[in-house]
Formats: sequence, structure tokens, C-alpha cells
Amino acid sequence: MGEKILVTGAFGLVGSDLVPALQRKHGKENVIALFHSRGCEHPEWTLEKGDVTDKSGLDKLIKKHGITQVYHLAGLISAGSEKNPQLAWELNLGGLKNILDLSVEHKLKVFWPSSIAAFGPTTPKQSTPQHTILEPTTMYGVNKVAGELLCQYYFLRYGLDVRSLRYPGLIGWKADPGDGTTEYAISIFYGAIREGKYTCFLKEDSVLPMMYMEDAIKGTTDLMDAKNERVKVRTSYNFASMSFAPKDIYLELKKLVPGLTIAYGPDFRQKIADSWPKIIDDSEARKDWGWKPKYDLPAMTKDMFEHLSEKLKK
Repeated sequence: MGEKILVTGAFGLVGSDLVPALQRKHGKENVIALFHSRGCEHPEWTLEKGDVTDKSGLDKLIKKHGITQVYHLAGLISAGSEKNPQLAWELNLGGLKNILDLSVEHKLKVFWPSSIAAFGPTTPKQSTPQHTILEPTTMYGVNKVAGELLCQYYFLRYGLDVRSLRYPGLIGWKADPGDGTTEYAISIFYGAIREGKYTCFLKEDSVLPMMYMEDAIKGTTDLMDAKNERVKVRTSYNFASMSFAPKDIYLELKKLVPGLTIAYGPDFRQKIADSWPKIIDDSEARKDWGWKPKYDLPAMTKDMFEHLSEKLKK
């Protein structure tokens, strides 16, 4: 019998790419996409409307579809969490605990994304190790650290097979950019293609760990496919690909849009960016289950530009 997979937050930045990847692997009928907001439609997806803070509603969905795996992506990201800390707490941690409790009850396998937001100003900025200081100063970061420890607790206490990655800034073209701190690296493509200019909300030299969505999806599914004994970290694995600053991606994109201009107007997200590491050491993920990224900055920029240009023509 094959897997039956529930993806929460299916229309977000990661879900928009993850759902099609899982459909190709497991069959369209075996991937259930959970959405919360109106206007989320997709002719190729099996959809269910729901709320991850509604435990009984989730329980009914799991039973209805015979779910065996959950990719729990629903959550409020960094900037949104600072705007509404109470909602962030209820959604990010309350939703996760509901998923974990139901997964113990129904014996499900779980993926949950942590983030570089789990790090803070006291974390080493260069070659940030797997096991290090986690003292974030944002609500999103606090949620991620608490979530990592909660996942590890459920593994140790209940034997729940829950796996996690500390996502860096992710760059993808399928979903529109949100207001996350690293999403300038998506918005700049929209500015380049539509107007030939972009105003960045971070300083030009703000180096952050980043990753192209193709690599993020492969790493996520590779981790979930890894044999149980190879998954040695049950908080969340460091997960890395490349690190760059706004000026770096601007110069790379300028090769494709020669007239592109950029201005800098740092806002409240600059303080968040300054608290995060610059380069992540992901050697444990590489050693334990064979993680290896494919895309560097030039390859990512070219592929992203081509796909987004085609999307915006339609």
C-alpha cells in the first residue's frame, strides 16, 4: 500500500513546489493539499480546506483520507510573526503540537521545517555548527527553537518519526513572494522583469544563507526517504547551499537585465537579518543522509529568471 500524504500550508512558498514533486512521486490522488484562505485553487490538486489550529478538523481529514505522512508547512514567517506575535504563537506552535499529537495517535511520519531564524545574535556567524547557541530575538525564531525541541521530545518520548531541516532563505518562482526577510531575493526578479529596477529592504552587504527551491525540495524528500537509522538529528538539520548579499544577486541578475538598477532602503527586517548567520555548516546532513545541493548563484539566477519571465508573460 502506497503513502497518503497531507501537505499543510500547501499554497505557500515551499508547498507550491513540494506538492507537484510529491504528486510525481506518489500519484496525484495520494497527495492532499490543505489550504486555509479563500482563492486557493488548483485544477491538478486534491484540495481540502482546513485550519491547523483545529485539531478535531485535522483528525477527521486524516481519517477520511487514510493519511500516512504529513508535511507540515503551515505557519507565519519572520516578518508576519513580528507584526502579530500572538497569532504566530498560536499558529506556529499550536498547529505543530496538534500535528504531533495526531501523528502519535495515527502513527504518521512527519516533516516540519525549522529555519535559520532559530539562530540569534549570539550564534557564531561563520560556519555555524549543527549544535550551537540558539538564542533568537524574534517570535518566529522562538517558535522554531521551541518547535525543534518539541519534535525531538516527541521522538524520544513517543518514538514519533519526525524529521526537520533548518531552511535557509528560499528562492522559488511558483508562489508570489511574501514579506519574509530573505524574500528580497525573489522580489528582485519581479522588479527586474517588470520594471528594470528594485528597491531592497536590506543593506547591500547583508550576507545570508540562501537556497534555490529545486534543491530545497530535493533535500526535503531525500530526508523523508532516508532510512530511519540514518536520521541522527531529531531537532533539525543544518541545511545549506550558498550564501550571498543583495549586491551579489543584483550583479548576477544585471548580466541578464543590463539596465537593471537597484536602490537600498533598509526597514525593520534589517535587524532580523543582522541576527542571523552568514554561512551554515551542513556537514552532518551531508554525512548522515547524503545531502548535496545542485545550484550555485549563477545557475539559480539563470533558471529563476527564465521560469519567472515565462510565468509573468501569461
